[in-house]
Amino acid sequence: MPLRGKKKVSGRKTQARGKAPVRRKRARPTGALVLKLDVKIPAKKSAIDPVVQRVMAEVRKVPHAHGKEDAIELALTEALANAVVHGCKCDPGKTVECRVATDKRGVLIVVRDQGNGFNPKNLPNPLHDENLYANHGRGIFLIHRLMDEVRYHRNGTEIRMLKR
Repeated sequence: MPLRGKKKVSGRKTQARGKAPVRRKRARPTGALVLKLDVKIPAKKSAIDPVVQRVMAEVRKVPHAHGKEDAIELALTEALANAVVHGCKCDPGKTVECRVATDKRGVLIVVRDQGNGFNPKNLPNPLHDENLYANHGRGIFLIHRLMDEVRYHRNGTEIRMLKR
C-alpha cells in the first residue's frame, strides 16, 4: 500500500514537500568484496616491488589464499610490470593503480594504467616455435596460467585477476 504524502523516485522514497530523500541502509550481502588496499604509484620500475610487498602482506592475512601466495605474487608482479613498461612506457608522470579486495571466494586484484591499452587476442603465443626463445612475451601467458580468472577492461588498460 503506498504511503500518503510520499512518492517513489528512482527507487528511493522522497518527501513530497522537497525534503531530502530517505535512504535505507542496505544489508551487506555475505561474501561481499572488502577492499584491502588501494594504491597509486608512478610508472617507474622501482615502484613495483614495494607495492607487491604491501599487497602480499594483505594476501597472507586471507585464510583461503594460503598455499597460493607464489602464484598471486608472480601474477601481480607481471601485471604491474606490464602496466609500467608497456602501458605507461615508464613515464613517471603517469600512474598505475592497484586495488586488492577479498571475499569468502578469493582474492581480486585490479591493475590499471594510463596507457593506450591493448587487445590480448593480438599477442603472439609464447609456445609457438618462433617465440620459444624470445626474451619477452610471457607475462600475460603466465598470468592466465597462475590465476583462476583474468579479464580485461577499459580497452586493455585494466586487468582484473581472481584467485580462488
